[in-house]
Amino acid sequence: MPNLYLYIWGLTPHRLQLDQKKGAQLPPFITAFVTPDPEDATATTLELDELWSFVLKKANQSWIWIALCRKTRQAVAYALGGRSKQTCLRLWELIPTGYREGRCFTDFWGAYQAVIPAEQHAVVGKETGETAHVERWNNTLRQRLARFVRMTLSFSKSIVMHEACLLLFLHRYNEDRWAILLK
Repeated sequence: MPNLYLYIWGLTPHRLQLDQKKGAQLPPFITAFVTPDPEDATATTLELDELWSFVLKKANQSWIWIALCRKTRQAVAYALGGRSKQTCLRLWELIPTGYREGRCFTDFWGAYQAVIPAEQHAVVGKETGETAHVERWNNTLRQRLARFVRMTLSFSKSIVMHEACLLLFLHRYNEDRWAILLK
């Protein structure tokens, strides 16, 4: 009997195979952004945030955690999962070492305080404007991809395609930001 988990997420074994094939064609995310200048302290300043979405039905929550470089406005790391310390830790581990040395601005969610070293971490409210770029990025994602809108008829049928769609968006977004930086 096929795995029951696949059916809970709306996947048949055939569908999962197709989704994985599409996802495997994507280039690695590490190639999608600019490496920071070690001489410039502002080049490693990050804004971190999370946003809610779902796969197949709203009961299957999927949180997107994002780390955005303040200077280049490029996404340098992302993680999909729950709104937990484990997902935050996975995001922190996916941040390239060059960026992990810099200052990090987040909201008051406790997972950030448990994972990010206190000397690098600044917990700020939205009214300060310190996380304005990542909040704007969240809005851009929701505007450009219907499957990430809160009240929508568009949704991902599988977690594999949910992540593949996000990864395609991140590559394109970072490429567009790079073109702006070169001007």
